[in-house]
Amino acid sequence: MAANKNTSVKAKKQKTLTSSPKEKNKSKISTEPKTMDELLKGIGGLNIGLKKGDTVEGKVISVSSREIYVDIGKKSFGIVAEWELNQVKDYAATLKPGDKVTAQVMNPENEAGFIVLSLRKTSQEKRWSLLLDKKEKGEDIEVVGLEMAKGGLLVEWQNLRGFIPATQLEHEFSNNPAGLIGKHMKVKVLEVDPAFNRLVLSQKASALGISPKILKDKLGKIKPNDTLCGIVSGVAPFGLFVDIDGLEGLVHISEIAWEKVENPASFFKVGDKVEVVVIDVNENEGKLNLSIKRLTPDPWKNILDRYPRDEIVTGEVVRTATYGVFVKLDIGIEGLIHVSKIPTGTELKVGEKIECMVENVDTAKRKISLTIVPKEKPVGYR
Repeated sequence: MAANKNTSVKAKKQKTLTSSPKEKNKSKISTEPKTMDELLKGIGGLNIGLKKGDTVEGKVISVSSREIYVDIGKKSFGIVAEWELNQVKDYAATLKPGDKVTAQVMNPENEAGFIVLSLRKTSQEKRWSLLLDKKEKGEDIEVVGLEMAKGGLLVEWQNLRGFIPATQLEHEFSNNPAGLIGKHMKVKVLEVDPAFNRLVLSQKASALGISPKILKDKLGKIKPNDTLCGIVSGVAPFGLFVDIDGLEGLVHISEIAWEKVENPASFFKVGDKVEVVVIDVNENEGKLNLSIKRLTPDPWKNILDRYPRDEIVTGEVVRTATYGVFVKLDIGIEGLIHVSKIPTGTELKVGEKIECMVENVDTAKRKISLTIVPKEKPVGYR
């Protein structure tokens, strides 16, 4: 009985020793994962103590339009799902197997046992870094117009919002930014501040081929009160755009002339050469605030010497209002005859020459009050 048992054990041992290498390999291969899915199923689902919001680093092992798998170590795999990829498509398009990435945990373990990851923070950091690089090098980026905003146009670049001030739009759009909504355009980066989510761009700088560095260098050489020569490059209801050696300045409507300006186009047209004085240099926005009228004497200087109280003066009616009539006494000097000072039945027409008496002069507010000089003596007058 004992001999039979020993013979049986010996036979089994002999069978094991005489098994072919092919049979051994076949047995081994059948237990190993054959595909990426099998590999992931064999490794995924191992909880390594992560929680939502944690930041992890890993290596991309698989990229497709539907998902990205990331090896985050300790035999744990993370997945960036399709709905997340739609939020970072520009960044995801640059990834390939072997790339190292930083991600945030959205779900420590989904139904399939994988760690769900987000690349949005990393994508945003990469985009801001790229914008800083573009600004430094003076390179263009392409944006699309979104909507009008106060003072300019909101645009989109890789899911980041930027702002183009009206003064940084090409002249044909400076008065009508709405014409760029939905349109693609090239711009240069003027300001980048990730902390405040601030991105300021210039369409004009791109069109003129001026980099922000050149712009800053030119602006740095200009000081308030400098007198410069330029060419009117645009006329708007609110003022004039003036090109000064590639830099753009704005002459506000109130700085065109000492007299009241209703329509800047009645004073200047595109292409006119003008001399201006610098009021302010805004290096942050790359703008110059200019004046034309300040190159000529202020007509209100020593105004009381020329228009003392009770002085009889002659002027021209230039416009009317519900509260009275404005009379031009000299270039840049107007007086108001209040409606209460106009005799009943008297009608004053624009263009009419009349005699007035100076009632009061307010030098601080630059206002002169006038009354009509009566043509006949009032009843009871002695």
